[in-house]
Amino acid sequence: MQRMIPKRAPVSRPQSDEYASYYEKYVSLIPSEDIVGTLEAQRVQMSQLLAARSEREGNFRYAPDKWSVKEVIGHLADAERIFAYRLLRIARGDETPLPGFEQDGYIVPGRFGARTLADVAAEFAAVRMATMTLVQSLPEEAWKRRGTASDSPVTVRAQAYIIAGHEIHHRKILDEKYFPAIPRA
Repeated sequence: MQRMIPKRAPVSRPQSDEYASYYEKYVSLIPSEDIVGTLEAQRVQMSQLLAARSEREGNFRYAPDKWSVKEVIGHLADAERIFAYRLLRIARGDETPLPGFEQDGYIVPGRFGARTLADVAAEFAAVRMATMTLVQSLPEEAWKRRGTASDSPVTVRAQAYIIAGHEIHHRKILDEKYFPAIPRA
């Protein structure tokens, strides 16, 4: 069930006091104030990028201690679920502080290497579609709501920008370190 989500008015960029300084590396990667459009464009770009890759490429690691391509995509899906959960809780006015998570601890139990690249890519696309549906549904007043995640303040709009920036961060790593290093068959 593919559907285009209608675009809404742009959501202005979050200010630096709306997220932990650690996340600046992600927020700064987003050039647009159309965060819903950015999320949609990323879904399409990632789908196209992964559709052009073989299963062998999905298992590639550019160094022995690095995640495989499938593990990177699995990490993106897992992290986006957690980030979107934070966004949802804060958007709904839940003021309960939300814990951090240790990303490396999710890789082995995720068993991404036992799955096909197409399956892991489809999971990421489904997670992204759910994220897009959520952010599209938010009323204007929800975007500036504040909460606490990983012991730091964060707004709903900052969390949306973090989601998009996190994807760009990892896609750049795939483009710069993984795909150029894959030996030709």
